[in-house]
Amino acid sequence: MEDCIFCKIVKKEIPAEMLQETPEAVIIKDIHPSAPVHYLAILKKHIPSIKDVGHKDEALLGHLIHEAKEGAKRLGLSGYKLVFNVGREGGQVIDHIHLHILGGWK
Repeated sequence: MEDCIFCKIVKKEIPAEMLQETPEAVIIKDIHPSAPVHYLAILKKHIPSIKDVGHKDEALLGHLIHEAKEGAKRLGLSGYKLVFNVGREGGQVIDHIHLHILGGWK
């Protein structure tokens, strides 16, 4: 998508603090954190929402969850939340699948 901010970050057209990258996903620091530690695991493939996922995307989503776990480990988080917001009513602001990695509470 031409105007998708996450697609632009994936293409490195917009700078972001990157934690890690694979051929299928990136993890970046959230610029509007809602936890002491807040990162986003983002698929490189543009899929607007969990509502748009098909069976062909199952391995990609598994990869995203695995990378989020690895990212949390790199961040030194022993406990954390992984959150998908789905649709506007579910709190989703950007129409590109992303997984919130939240932690750092004492």
